[in-house]
Amino acid sequence: MSATADPTTTAPFPADPDAKPIQVKLVLLGEAAVGKSSLVSRFVQNKFMDNREPTIGAAFTTQKCRLEDKVIKFEIWDTAGQERFYSLAPMYYRNAHAAIVVFDVTRASSLQKARTWVKELQRQGNLNMVIALVGNKLDLVQPSTAAVAAGEEEGDDETPTATESAPAASPGPQGGDATEADDGDADSEPEFIPRQVTTEEGEAYAAEAGLLYFEASAKTGEGVQSIFNEIAKKLPTDQILSQSRAGRAGGLNSGSVNVDLVNESGFGRSNPGQTGSNAASGCAC
Repeated sequence: MSATADPTTTAPFPADPDAKPIQVKLVLLGEAAVGKSSLVSRFVQNKFMDNREPTIGAAFTTQKCRLEDKVIKFEIWDTAGQERFYSLAPMYYRNAHAAIVVFDVTRASSLQKARTWVKELQRQGNLNMVIALVGNKLDLVQPSTAAVAAGEEEGDDETPTATESAPAASPGPQGGDATEADDGDADSEPEFIPRQVTTEEGEAYAAEAGLLYFEASAKTGEGVQSIFNEIAKKLPTDQILSQSRAGRAGGLNSGSVNVDLVNESGFGRSNPGQTGSNAASGCAC
């Protein structure tokens, strides 16, 4: 399955105080600086930080989603991407029900690293773990969908006439038009970075490896919600419930269900053995 943008937007709602959440462990893996923490921040807090410090070890946060008549509590482990923390990863993905493996669409090397993580998860993770492959940083290679749509809607009203399209040219210092010297102004069109991983390449690998596939921008928010929505829809909640009661981690493979977001957030470094009640958590409405 692949997705490049949210097909629908789910509205926040208050959690049913009587509904006991189903705890689902989810881990993020990927090379350093691909935007793992930014994706989590966008999903949980709807925020983006330009100069985020690298994750050390791992960071923990939670977020709730409603699946029809059930409430799922994602317990999200955001792991460090630096090579020196590689040996710690099994401690975080052990017993995880789902994983998000992130790469940067402007760096082909990050997809190769993502492939390594996928192989490790499929070899050592839970047998039927839901794994989503996410190509992040779409904002660097194309305008966001929302920005393009807004520009098209306003284009007819703001298009200048032929006589208004540019100020009259005046001689420049070297005999050229003075307007030619303004090409570097801050108002000029942004330059996008060449894409090194195409959508087709990502989708082909995901199909071959049996992964969900998404492309997103943590900066603009494009595609982020659908990643977690689609993962939630794949979780076999009844199986997870029964296995958690027996003290075991669960598998998956279930049909589609409707997902609504319940906002709950908290960031902090924590021991991977802790669960939501013991690790950092909070509320962001």
